[in-house]
Amino acid sequence: MGADQAPQQGDSLKLQSQVDESNIIREGVEATQLANKSPPGESASDVKKEPSKSALKKQAALKAQQERKAAKEKEQAARKQLEDDNRRAALEEAKKVIIQEDSSLPKAVRISIREKDPKVVKLRPVDAQGDGDGANSSGTRVKVMGWVHRLRSQKGVMFVTLQDATFSTLQCVLSGDLIKTYDAMTLTTQSSIAIYGEMWEVPPKQHAPDQRELHADYFKVIGKAPGDLEAYGNVVPPDADPQTLLNNRHLVIRGDTASAVLKVMDLVLFGFHKAYYDLHFRQLKTPCMVQTQVEGGSTLFGFHFFAEKAYLTQSSQLYLETGLPAVGNNYCIMPSFRAEKSITRRHLAEYTHVEAELGFIEFDDLLDHLEHVIVSVIEFVTSHEEGGILLKQLNPDFVMPERPFMRMKYSEAIEWLNENKILKEDGTPHIFGDDIAEAAERRMTDAINKPIFLTYFPTEVKAFYMKRDVHDKRITESVDVLMPGVGEIVGGSMRMEDFDELLAGYAREKIDPKSYYWYTDQRKYFPSLFTSSDTGIADFL
Repeated sequence: MGADQAPQQGDSLKLQSQVDESNIIREGVEATQLANKSPPGESASDVKKEPSKSALKKQAALKAQQERKAAKEKEQAARKQLEDDNRRAALEEAKKVIIQEDSSLPKAVRISIREKDPKVVKLRPVDAQGDGDGANSSGTRVKVMGWVHRLRSQKGVMFVTLQDATFSTLQCVLSGDLIKTYDAMTLTTQSSIAIYGEMWEVPPKQHAPDQRELHADYFKVIGKAPGDLEAYGNVVPPDADPQTLLNNRHLVIRGDTASAVLKVMDLVLFGFHKAYYDLHFRQLKTPCMVQTQVEGGSTLFGFHFFAEKAYLTQSSQLYLETGLPAVGNNYCIMPSFRAEKSITRRHLAEYTHVEAELGFIEFDDLLDHLEHVIVSVIEFVTSHEEGGILLKQLNPDFVMPERPFMRMKYSEAIEWLNENKILKEDGTPHIFGDDIAEAAERRMTDAINKPIFLTYFPTEVKAFYMKRDVHDKRITESVDVLMPGVGEIVGGSMRMEDFDELLAGYAREKIDPKSYYWYTDQRKYFPSLFTSSDTGIADFL
């Protein structure tokens, strides 16, 4: 019994042509049958018509079109096959090209890409980049290691944009036998390599990071990233759908935009540290596993801590209060957790929280303090050499917040919303006591187009520990800082200093005070004026 043979490419094209021709013939026969269909009362023999000239012409054109398509596909397949054969042959030849470091050259100085000290790295000047005038015009020969961020080839030259662990960038130029090697011909982005060569100035009309480049005389691959379908750019293409990007977040953050966001976030966090350090605050570390709520029991992530019930913290502010009499004004930058199942950009299950606690101040002092810290952090980021560049890349239209920030009471906001016909989600006007929805709050802030201190919220929409206004017990000495284009970025309030008032707050929220004994003790052993504020870094960013 003979074995089945797989059809060859030519056979498949021939078969397809035959199928297409059969279809055309069948369609012609059907058309003929339809044309010859007998009218009522007449036999088929009485009516015999040949296909019309237009039908035959259409059949011939369709057949010719199919033949041209088949011929084109065959030509493309042959061309691709030839390219693949040539590529394989070139790679086989490239394996024969062996490069070695030239021992007659000066010993390479190991540097990080960030190194720019002219005492360490001398650049070959532009006017000496032809034949040169000897060793006096030479640049420093260096060795750098990093991963390939970008890769570009043109006739006789390969440009490799290299990044290292200092996250600085260096353009490297490879030519000659270096680009004829197998490693060069199969080099991919995200591969790690070591490159040796001389540092040159970049001519004035050309551009490269820091206006310098490394002209390579030797390189070796440390680790090669995959190519073809598994190449970095194919796994996370720029036009990928959101789910693909989320599933490959570990790769996405290597991109220019995501990387810039992470670097600006680092500067923002450092800016908060600096702002509080300059104000002589102490940094505290607070627990993430707690047995108390702060913002509401429905948003707690619960778990069993051995034999007891525990939660992931919603906020560190209650613990910071206990630190006031221990170290004075203090702050922390810690994670917080909220069990709110939501897909909006305003709700995160975990986020970085900047919180501060201040003693012996009044409500207006709190507002002044918040304005100072916010502006100080922004000024630090924008004035930072790298921060300013990154901010222009991410948000070229950014402008500094206008000072002083506008101060608006909650009751005034209710009036503004109704006067401007911004209704609640159910289509009714806002009334006192409503928890203003984010969408309405955003529309108001964007229309006013300046930073707003929104103050004196009703007791019912704020946490149990917030101090009531002495002139109107319906409202609290509380504040949200609203920014155009974002909404709320900071919240804060004065704290109840009265023991009985705090117990009433527990009762109002149906909270068992037993788990809060340590917090209640603050009203026994530290009955003073104090306040707290919190900032979500994602919102601030």
